[in-house]
Amino acid sequence: MSESATPGALAAGDSIALSVTPDRYVTVRYAGASGDFNPIHIDEQFALEVGLPGRILHGLWSMAQVARAVGAAAGDDPAALKSLSVQFRGMGVMEQEMTVSGSVSGVEGGVASVKLEATQGTTKVIKGAVAEVRVG
Repeated sequence: MSESATPGALAAGDSIALSVTPDRYVTVRYAGASGDFNPIHIDEQFALEVGLPGRILHGLWSMAQVARAVGAAAGDDPAALKSLSVQFRGMGVMEQEMTVSGSVSGVEGGVASVKLEATQGTTKVIKGAVAEVRVG
């Protein structure tokens, strides 16, 4: 997660990282949790028929991994995340490691600004993510 000395004690220049490998059933579970039952996420045959490589991850699942990385670096306090903005840029797939990485660009008034991206292999799934998180 964060390379700072203490979780929640983020400083400018600190790195944030999280790696997660979505299993083959994550889209089915996430569909139930989110209410997004779009067949491109849960029906392999449908996804193939519309020209996708197979079922793809929900964009919001990928965004949640960015939030998770920032939250972990801020001491695992979900209330610490003040804002999160992302740009969805690529399709995420199951069973391939997703890496969220970024760094703290500055800290002012007890709030750290963090810039991040999420990748799977050479695919940037999320880029231009910016989070603001309250720090201890």
